[in-house]
Amino acid sequence: MKIPNALQPLIEDGVIDRVVRQLKSGKEASVFLVECGSNIRCAKVYKEAEHRGFQNLAQYQEGRKARGSRDERAMGKRSRHGRKQSQEEWKSAEVDALYRLDAAGVRVPKPFGYFDGVLIMEVIADQNGEAAPRLNDVQPTPEQAREWHEFLVRQIVLMLCAGLIHGDLSEFNVLLSATGPVIIDLPQAVDAASNNNAFRMLERDVNNMRAYCGRAAPELLDTQYAHEIWKLYQVAELRRDTPLTGRFVFDSTQADVGDVMLHIEEARKEAEIRQRGRDEAAAADSE
Repeated sequence: MKIPNALQPLIEDGVIDRVVRQLKSGKEASVFLVECGSNIRCAKVYKEAEHRGFQNLAQYQEGRKARGSRDERAMGKRSRHGRKQSQEEWKSAEVDALYRLDAAGVRVPKPFGYFDGVLIMEVIADQNGEAAPRLNDVQPTPEQAREWHEFLVRQIVLMLCAGLIHGDLSEFNVLLSATGPVIIDLPQAVDAASNNNAFRMLERDVNNMRAYCGRAAPELLDTQYAHEIWKLYQVAELRRDTPLTGRFVFDSTQADVGDVMLHIEEARKEAEIRQRGRDEAAAADSE
């Protein structure tokens, strides 16, 4: 087949020997099957920002650190350099997440290197040696659904213990290999400790898996693993082998609206005082 422009430099440098065929083309990237010596691997070619369709990028990037103070300032100002840097950070985020999660024992494609916007990684194959299907393309039995759900909840725990949340986990981002589910597509992975949206994204990941597996095993729809996992994480009691029940007792105590409004009013008054101080200081400097 015709060699894609992004892969030509890798062939010239001997990173890959031959492009076998394209596996898929999505909004974020195109994936090719390639030969690397005697091994068959995947080459994921990331698309430029104007061709990518991922929405609400800012909520995923919150908490990520740019590699230098100049880059961080530029990203904040959305300058041309900042947009370019943001794009590079987005591309490298999946690479960093894959290496981190692979080391933590999470079942993700094993990464083999990142070269100028191209990620080389393990091919995930089914029991026949063909490209593994997504969970969305598979109809599990109740027994399989229970087994996969238990496994995927444990993978989510392992990710959180490694400090990360997938952020877009669903049946579309899990492949069914010959040995079981494999989690893919991590460029939007969220830092659990520094992103204000962390729990909401964890809950969505967990509930997406619950909804998919619950179609075959309806009893799973009554579980509350997201809240149970997050509470354990918040009090530093979550471990990779922490027993989970799927049960969670919600706090039924109603908020004291009057107390909340009092705190808001106090904060407003403090803000007004600080602003008056800044105005007075600016007036004094101009005299």
